Amino acid sequence: MSNTPIRFGILGAARIARTQLIPAMRQSAEVELVAIASRDGAKAQAAALELNIPRAYGSYEELLADPDVDAIYNPLPNHLHAEWSIKAAQAGKHILCEKPLAMNVDECLEMGAAADKASVILMEAFMYRFHPRFELARQLVAGGKIGRLRTIRSSFSFTLTNPENIRMKPEWGGGALMDIGCYCINASRLLAGSEPDIAFAWAENGDTGVDMAYNGMLHFPGAQGEVVAQFDVSYLAVRNQSYEAAGTGGSLHVRQGAFLPPDHDPKPIELLTHEGATTLTAEGANPYMRMVDHFARCIRGQETLRWTVTDAAANMAAIEALATSARSGRPVPVRAIP
Repeated sequence: MSNTPIRFGILGAARIARTQLIPAMRQSAEVELVAIASRDGAKAQAAALELNIPRAYGSYEELLADPDVDAIYNPLPNHLHAEWSIKAAQAGKHILCEKPLAMNVDECLEMGAAADKASVILMEAFMYRFHPRFELARQLVAGGKIGRLRTIRSSFSFTLTNPENIRMKPEWGGGALMDIGCYCINASRLLAGSEPDIAFAWAENGDTGVDMAYNGMLHFPGAQGEVVAQFDVSYLAVRNQSYEAAGTGGSLHVRQGAFLPPDHDPKPIELLTHEGATTLTAEGANPYMRMVDHFARCIRGQETLRWTVTDAAANMAAIEALATSARSGRPVPVRAIP
């Protein structure tokens, strides 16, 4: 089996690509960054020169037509995820697409269908779940270290005041729920090990029409007893990223950098059980590189995709239910994804 690096092209020169994905690709032996595209040719050329990328294209279509590109990274605004991921699939390119995967469940499923038809891999780029600390937290919960799980609490916030920021544009899929709430929802689903059936939420909207803050609850049914996940996300509060899981025999807490974990400065998991309090530290790692490496190995058939489009659609189903609940003021059933 060939270990030739997977050749990547990037659609757009988004900040996350420049500051996170491109450095991770540079560190990886599994991929090679060969092209970048922008709707502004001069911008693409400038980015390619600055970032030492061999090819620059003045349109996304030109990059997708390049036979030397095996896969694309799509960090475009949320409302463009489906359109350009589907076009990439039709061009025979594998797709690593930023979170949330799409604007709604139906778009997620359309993207998945296009990828299946073209026999390419599509993965949502939730990098935090590749970090050893989150992997350890999942193992502790699943292994019964805190007894039977009952409650999950998570928080993600930072202050945002620029009305021109893309997160402030409702038509582009902006707002705290889509942007950072998706992390809390994803982590809650993975820690619970199941899907929620009911959502309840409250939102505070800003001047541009996007939600600036969200408080939500997800109910997870189960044969061993229900689990309730609570979360708060905000553009109006100080920077915070944390989650905790509480069970019948103890609790675990991650209080620093929960969703943007540090590469080389491991932060602890605080574990409290009947035996007492302990601190566990997972190894440091670049979660972006681990994600890219996994994606490349899946393309080569060396690994099985950990999280499929079905998972992304399930996350979006919870987002949709929470948004509907905030508008109606009532609990809302979460759409089941087959």
